[in-house]
Amino acid sequence: MIFIDAGAFVGQHIKRDQHHRSAIAGWKQIARTPEPCLTSNLVLNEAFTFIARRVGYQFAAERARSIYASRELVILRPQEEDEIAALDFLEKFADQRIGFTDCVSFVLMRKNKVRRVFTFDHHFAFAGFSLFP
Repeated sequence: MIFIDAGAFVGQHIKRDQHHRSAIAGWKQIARTPEPCLTSNLVLNEAFTFIARRVGYQFAAERARSIYASRELVILRPQEEDEIAALDFLEKFADQRIGFTDCVSFVLMRKNKVRRVFTFDHHFAFAGFSLFP
């Protein structure tokens, strides 16, 4: 299982993004394996907002519809207790200035026993996860 972070979506859809090539290569590698992929609605919120502001709102909405229609991606939705548990990470990693969405992702990953994350954000390594690609 692999968790997909916002940077993987952004890099895939924005050609000018610094991680575009790596993101495309990562998505191609994932497509060759039957590995289940998970993300969260909070991650998608970050990705769609960023894509909309960089490329355009219609483009972002089209990409969002495609992602929501995907059968290969499970979209997790945190419960209140997940968000409260994320506050511990927010405090623990305060010196790293980690965002709340990442902290919620850490909780969801642990809850779902996911060890790997498709990301370009080194903060996930601080929380003990393996980065992909």
